[in-house]
Amino acid sequence: MSHLKSYVAIAALLSSFALLAQPTTAPAIRQGAPPAPARSRPTAFPTSRPASEPATIDRGKALYGVHCNFCHGSDARGGEGGPNLIRTELVLNDMKGELLYPVVRDGRGEMPRFNLTEAQVGDIAAYIHNFPVAGYDASRMVPLTILVGDAKAGEAYFQKTCASCHSISGDLKGIASRITDAKQLQQKWLMPGGGRGGFGEAPVPSRVKPTTVTVTTPSGEKVNGRLARIDDFIVTLTDTEGGQRTFTREGNVPKVEIHEPLKPHKDLLRKYTDSDIHNVTSYLATVK
Repeated sequence: MSHLKSYVAIAALLSSFALLAQPTTAPAIRQGAPPAPARSRPTAFPTSRPASEPATIDRGKALYGVHCNFCHGSDARGGEGGPNLIRTELVLNDMKGELLYPVVRDGRGEMPRFNLTEAQVGDIAAYIHNFPVAGYDASRMVPLTILVGDAKAGEAYFQKTCASCHSISGDLKGIASRITDAKQLQQKWLMPGGGRGGFGEAPVPSRVKPTTVTVTTPSGEKVNGRLARIDDFIVTLTDTEGGQRTFTREGNVPKVEIHEPLKPHKDLLRKYTDSDIHNVTSYLATVK
């Protein structure tokens, strides 16, 4: 379900498999000595789960298509920056969404928080667990095409929701000629920050503008720069001269204003319906 930490999760998984595969040698037992305590073995991943009802999987598929597909791919094996969900340790250990729900609820790294119920996350988990954890080819469930929407409805939605910032005669001119893969095209307009370049990327991909921040100190001084780090205790920015400045935070002091270029896209992720996504993608695929 940011782009971040997929390699860590995969490395941890491979490490676990390596430990399971290592032979163990029983220690020698001296005559009359008490038996040695049993050695603990690494916990194995669940080998099976109760089969989910088809209706549950269908609900999970619909929710996955709206909230997860853009980052984790239609086959759950990773998309534009999102990790592979099939073989990550978290998913392998999950049974009914109990491990996935905290991540979806709170977000992780650059993955935003989603306002989904435990039951909805459970449905998504049922859909993901429906993918077989087998060889690469056997695990893929890629549809023949994702261009299954209504292009006319997509055009109307684009004009209503997207045209205030984007134009098919401007930044998106010929976008379907520049991004010919429909899956990549869908991921690009859903979250332009994923991978390289932006929504209306040029033939040589242009970078999405960085997130900036304005810090206003109690004395009224305003300090602007590129956001480097922020948490409940400090905010660090890189100023126009390349130097870093760090401010201690105590509640709302100093005042911190974050300027995130992709915020409108992230806000819309929670509002799109499955039909909206398919319709807009089908429409943009005609802009050549």
